[in-house]
Amino acid sequence: MVECSTPYATTAKRYFGDGAGESFVITLEVLFWIYCVCTLATAVIQYSFVFSYHRYSLQTMMPSWILPAFPIMLSGTIASVIGSQQPHPSAIPIILGGITFQGLGFSISFMMYAHYIGRLMESGLPSSEHRPGMFICVGPPAFTALALVGMAKGLPEDFKLLDETYAIAEARVIELIAIIVGVFLWALSLWFFCIALFAVLCSRPKAFHLNWWAMVFPNTGFTLATITLGNALHSRAVQWVGTAMSICIVCMFLFVLVNNVRAVIRKDIMFPGKDEDISE
Repeated sequence: MVECSTPYATTAKRYFGDGAGESFVITLEVLFWIYCVCTLATAVIQYSFVFSYHRYSLQTMMPSWILPAFPIMLSGTIASVIGSQQPHPSAIPIILGGITFQGLGFSISFMMYAHYIGRLMESGLPSSEHRPGMFICVGPPAFTALALVGMAKGLPEDFKLLDETYAIAEARVIELIAIIVGVFLWALSLWFFCIALFAVLCSRPKAFHLNWWAMVFPNTGFTLATITLGNALHSRAVQWVGTAMSICIVCMFLFVLVNNVRAVIRKDIMFPGKDEDISE
């Protein structure tokens, strides 16, 4: 199962988007739709393979089952970054596409949450070596909150969905709804974060595993969602919390990176008999 990092289109926009020419804007639009098609195919193919050739019991369910849905879910994050810079005819389809695929990814994740909570109720917390992977559940609601607020802010001021006779600023109404839903989803991420943190602190893993990276990337989405909501709500307190979380994320990234390199050098991973599922 594959988890996708920040797509190239988003990074390119950050570095070259301001004052870019028409050709660059068109390139971003093309890359966005290519990304959507490829990640949709990835989610369909990977889940079809799992459904056809593997059998898993509820007792073995882990949040990693969500990972094939992560790439398609990040379409909304990309749309929230590049949508506001696109011309009106392109911005609306990109934002609607981002909402569509963000909704698909989050819906898949939400269905998986039911199995995950059932497994915790029936079998208890996973072994200490697998508990860092519990942070994966923090990502989908956080990235969805981040994407919804960003896409709502990216809507053109003259965006109209209802009949022209309605004299309301629909873009601003949608932005308000996105902020409310974002806060709702942020709370869900907070709950998953606290559950995972409690589990890890109660029984810390004894050796490095690649699932330690789940303590970095999903929580990065949680941090970005906190910062975005703090800015949207004009709350200095939430903004300071987001700053503190950013510092923690950087520290955690360095901690996991050092342990990852150390594990490779000591042959604790990427060595015969040291597969990720050896403890199972």
